[in-house]
Amino acid sequence: MEKVDQHKRIVKSVVEEIYTMIPADEQIETQLIEDDMHGHYLLNAVGWLNDNYRELNSFLHLDVKPDGKVWIQHDGTDQKVALMLVEKGIDKSDIVLAFHAPHRRELISEFAQG
Repeated sequence: MEKVDQHKRIVKSVVEEIYTMIPADEQIETQLIEDDMHGHYLLNAVGWLNDNYRELNSFLHLDVKPDGKVWIQHDGTDQKVALMLVEKGIDKSDIVLAFHAPHRRELISEFAQG
């Protein structure tokens, strides 16, 4: 349980750090969504562009599973989120690059397969 809690704290800090890097926009709101109980952490873009185009987009989604593995479900940022997690103390063997298909994850052996 200690590992799960530690990973949640680290993931939360990385997501919050990325959130602070996003410039303010009058049309599109960036939403920081944190569910510590279930281990879900997201950044969403929500709003309207020129009153014609609806923006509803999740551009960062990380999960901390009950076994302590961190699943990067989606990384649409220009940051290297997996490496940020490693720098803050999460082992590569506890990070799943879930945005890659399982057969592609096998080619990146330093990270967890799932």
